[in-house]
Amino acid sequence: MRPFEIRPVRYDHPDAITLDTLVQQEYARRYGDGDITPLDPAMFTPPHGTYLIAYDGARPVATGGWRRQEDAAEGYAAGDAEIKRMFVVPEARGRGLARRILAALEADARAAGRSRMVLATGTKQPEALELYASSGYVLVEKFGLYRTYEDSRCMAKSLAGGVVPAPR
Repeated sequence: MRPFEIRPVRYDHPDAITLDTLVQQEYARRYGDGDITPLDPAMFTPPHGTYLIAYDGARPVATGGWRRQEDAAEGYAAGDAEIKRMFVVPEARGRGLARRILAALEADARAAGRSRMVLATGTKQPEALELYASSGYVLVEKFGLYRTYEDSRCMAKSLAGGVVPAPR
């Protein structure tokens, strides 16, 4: 078995577009529609964020990114880095890729001076909820575009080694 290689790419890279199409199909299958969060490649350009793809040889099989978020009106806090588009193609699941990408995103955000990693997922993604909880993320007050959705769950993890404050 070949080792996976994780590389930073632009959010508008052809492989990123391919994986984004697949994750949108996954969201539609689970929730009835794709993610309508407006995203721009500049959001994932260092030092404002990064976007990673894991490759199995030449084939892109997993993805994830973080972007700087601090809009208090949307429920974010100063120093937040928001995870977006975490996804592993079905045939590559169960091999630790999501955990490796998550760790790489956390390290990159920490190096960029971010103090807290945040994310939104949903109740119809139990494997995501489990991954994040087992990686030290805790439920927090909802933020962002999906904060009013009943099946939305928001989670956070301190990147400074401290405890994430309890939900507000």
